[in-house]
Parts: sequence; C-alpha cells; structure tokens
Amino acid sequence: MKKFVLLTYGYETPTPEIQEAWGKWFALIGNKMVDPGSPLGHGKEISHSGTRDLPMGMDSLTGYCIINAESIEEAEEIAKDCPIITSIRVYEAGAM
Repeated sequence: MKKFVLLTYGYETPTPEIQEAWGKWFALIGNKMVDPGSPLGHGKEISHSGTRDLPMGMDSLTGYCIINAESIEEAEEIAKDCPIITSIRVYEAGAM
C-alpha cells in the first residue's frame, strides 16, 4: 500500500449538504483514510526573495487529506468521488 496526498483547491462556504457529502465520502473510503486532514486558512509563502501572503480564493489550496491506495490510478478513482469545491490534486507521498 502506498500513501497519497489529496490537495483540494477552491472554497465555498460549507452548507449542511456539503458537510453531509464529505461525511459520506469519508465513510465510503473507510480504512483507506490515513489522515482526514483539515481545511486550510490564510497562508504565507517563504522563498529566497522574501515572504508574501497567500490570498484565499477559488484557486487557492484549501485543504488536504492522506489516503492509502495500491496505485496512483486507485487514488485517482478515490479522489473522483471526493466532494471537491473547484479541483483536487493527487500526489504519491514518499515516492523518491
């Protein structure tokens, strides 16, 4: 089993329907969930040229979770059922 990080982008104020959809998704993937993560708030980017605030918006990184899957294809199938806001990115963790 490999670990995959799912990064969600975009934001919409949670409604009861959105919260219910997330609960159903967590139940659907069951023991494949390693870390349910959490929503992300305002952030900062630190680089060699300095620090800048990261704005919140529809294209912002807004959350993460970590799952177990046999392959990136399986992780992709799991991610497709996620109640995403704008988009979701899937990365294999510890691939190097």
